[in-house]
Amino acid sequence: MPRLHTYDTVVTWTGNRGTGTSGYRDYARDHEVAADGREPIAGSSDPAFRGDPSRWNPEQLLVASLSQCHMLWYLHFCADAGVVVTDYADRASGTMAEGGHGGQFTEVVLRPAVTVASPNMVEAARRLHADAHRACFIANSVNFPVRHDPTIAAAAQHA
Repeated sequence: MPRLHTYDTVVTWTGNRGTGTSGYRDYARDHEVAADGREPIAGSSDPAFRGDPSRWNPEQLLVASLSQCHMLWYLHFCADAGVVVTDYADRASGTMAEGGHGGQFTEVVLRPAVTVASPNMVEAARRLHADAHRACFIANSVNFPVRHDPTIAAAAQHA
């Protein structure tokens, strides 16, 4: 039997301007995302949907979740394989198609730039991205492709 994990959050709308949702333009999309013991995340909708561009939107958080999940599995597999990662940054991007009264993501592309300690680790580091992709809980839960396009480099060797 699989082990079950639960993740509890509280999303609280903070965008009532005094008249509630009396009209589409009469309320802000502002909200807070919270969980016990953590700082709240200031959220809103995408600016294309009348959201506040200074706040995180759900679409960005979904892309960030996929990126985080991949990175954490990748670092785990690298540590197990003796691949020493010294730097990792991912410039992930998601594409959503809007239609009718909704939309859906069509893909997310992860673009991790990884630095490893030695040139002899580069190929293993490249291969381990596939393992991380297969293991990622979030990527296994979405109904659209999540691709990865990594760049791997060895740290500069000092003479």
